[in-house]
Amino acid sequence: MGILEKIAEIEREISRTQKNKATEYHLGLLKAKLAKYRAQLLEPSKSAGAKGEGFDVMKSGDARVALIGFPSVGKSTFLSLMTSTESEAASYEFTTLTCIPGVITYKGANIQLLDLPGIIEGAAQGKGRGRQVIAVARTADVVIMMLDATKGDVQRELLEKELESVGIRLNRPKPNIYFKPKKGGGLSYNSTVPLTHCSEKLVQLILHEYKIFNAEVLFREDSTPDEFIDVIVGNRVYMPCLYVYNKVDQISIEEVDRLAHRPNSVVISCGMKLNLDYLLEQLWEDLPFFCSSIFIPINQIHGCASYFFQCHRIHRTLASQFKYALVWGTSTKYSPQRVGLTHIMEHEDVIQIVKK
Repeated sequence: MGILEKIAEIEREISRTQKNKATEYHLGLLKAKLAKYRAQLLEPSKSAGAKGEGFDVMKSGDARVALIGFPSVGKSTFLSLMTSTESEAASYEFTTLTCIPGVITYKGANIQLLDLPGIIEGAAQGKGRGRQVIAVARTADVVIMMLDATKGDVQRELLEKELESVGIRLNRPKPNIYFKPKKGGGLSYNSTVPLTHCSEKLVQLILHEYKIFNAEVLFREDSTPDEFIDVIVGNRVYMPCLYVYNKVDQISIEEVDRLAHRPNSVVISCGMKLNLDYLLEQLWEDLPFFCSSIFIPINQIHGCASYFFQCHRIHRTLASQFKYALVWGTSTKYSPQRVGLTHIMEHEDVIQIVKK
């Protein structure tokens, strides 16, 4: 029996098993096995070769945004509207066959936008070019899930399922669980909160499935078995997702209102160029950085985090040549203030770096 058949069999057994106190250990083991097989399925094939052509896009700019969705939902049109990049658009499916990068310049930041080929159902199992598409999506800072507003919630549910199965967790924080394998001593199990989903026996059974017999586990929140498995596997990606419903000019105003009020959702029309400015504002809020300006002494560069990070972005040797920096902004007690590499910047700080 191949991996796909094993995955399908486990999924069928999970759906058949009634969830209650008596079956929680059995379900926990099934989910652990399912996660193992899915991880094996996503391992790159040695014979993949040229199949990945067009997907090796160098990460550039201040952030990377992956634009994913089913074929012909308007991704290529959106890329052309938001950037100076032309991506072929048509009313038939699979117009985009490779990963096409573009750049959005917004509030001084350069945001790399990747138009990925349309995901089809079963992409996580390697159908179409799904495996390569999802691999690129994992490298993004934010996912824009482009959806056809005329299709209801069907596309969203299918895409969430595909991304979930390959370890991409959307709009969810990383589980607050401390886990560390040890060389001996058995299982050290503790929790700082009452647990309603996991028990020491279930944790031990899941660890044994992964051939882990000695470990230290500390639950700091009431996590589920799935979240504990995510911590064990360790390759999960947690990122914000913006659900963008396109073609709202083709649905009723009541449906537009319903979609617009869903969490992390924006309604637009690429055809009529509606609400694109608001979409950019929401995307900016989701991006994991704030804006700053660095003067060395007059060039303006935008970025984030500590001065060490900024120096590395400008040039990898600048941090070693760093003497001190002067900063004007809200992160200081007075302006300008002389600071070192570890100083943490705030939004729209202005920095002058002095080299040795």
